[in-house]
Amino acid sequence: MRLDRLHLRNFRSYREAEVDFSPGLTALVGRNGQGKTNVLEAIAYLSTFRSFRAATTEVLIRDGEDAAHLRAVGVRRGDRDVLLEAELNRSGRNRVQINRQRTSRPREAVGVLRTTLFAPDDLAIVKEGPQLRRTLVDELAAALDPRADGTLTVFERALRQRNALLKQCGGRLDAAAALTLDVWDAKLAPAGERLMADRGALVEALAPEVGEAYRALAGRQVSVEVRYRPSVAPGSFERALTDARAEDVRRSITTVGPHRDEVELLLRDAPVRTHGSQGEQRSFALALKLGGHRLVAATVGEPPLLLLDDVFSELDPQRCDALVANLPVGQTVLTSADRLPPMAVADVVHVVADGRIG
Repeated sequence: MRLDRLHLRNFRSYREAEVDFSPGLTALVGRNGQGKTNVLEAIAYLSTFRSFRAATTEVLIRDGEDAAHLRAVGVRRGDRDVLLEAELNRSGRNRVQINRQRTSRPREAVGVLRTTLFAPDDLAIVKEGPQLRRTLVDELAAALDPRADGTLTVFERALRQRNALLKQCGGRLDAAAALTLDVWDAKLAPAGERLMADRGALVEALAPEVGEAYRALAGRQVSVEVRYRPSVAPGSFERALTDARAEDVRRSITTVGPHRDEVELLLRDAPVRTHGSQGEQRSFALALKLGGHRLVAATVGEPPLLLLDDVFSELDPQRCDALVANLPVGQTVLTSADRLPPMAVADVVHVVADGRIG
């Protein structure tokens, strides 16, 4: 879906706002704290129906209001008009409609509007623990095939139930609890195997795209690797659960499985997390997103909408120029607190000030 227009009502700082977008590069420029990122958050929400800034949707609703409304107008492949709407409620269920047809749940609309988002906080993907890297891979898998999100949901639900049972055991396993644990193991193992297979295949396809994106940003040839390291060997998850059962009961938590997987990021054969400079880490984080963007475009046949939040403040002038020179084909929306770099020629520039978009 190409996004042509976004209308917001009572979303974050906006009582009412409407933004038009170019098929190419659209820039939102203004001082910090004026509401630029709120626009990107709204677009990203209509893509994933989750906020990349908040754990709950309640904080997305303007203070004093009961609901927020988002409406995106665009065109899908074949010049088909699309109207994508979301209603976020403080009480009651959130609602999503596609061309005035309500979905039974918001997640059914995932894939209508595909986006790739890079925000300053994404540096944590490189610098912090493995959970953020697993999330990156899982979200990319869902962007490629919404059914992958279903696999993750089944796994996470079974894992929560298994962990809850282990906590109830209090370090001792009786016959009834053992039988119930067998049931959750039978649900957890196949979902975990599918999840590991999906992650392994995706990382294998993603790695060369990330390398190409990083080298374009760096402007030189350098060894870049992305490796998937599952915590258990594929095909052995159920046996691993059985072998770890005594330890799991003792610690009241599931100690093996895909929730312990690692995605290694290597630059010049060393972990970029510990051996890379700040600039190299930022470039790697951006390359991960751009690599995923290229992979989705190649797989689904059209590029996602690229969202870049304050990216120029995170890069030195050389890398800023390299990013602009290598922006992927398709639609891009970016924010900047300063003037755009000389090479960044936007088709449309909106000035954001005092919560208004001009």
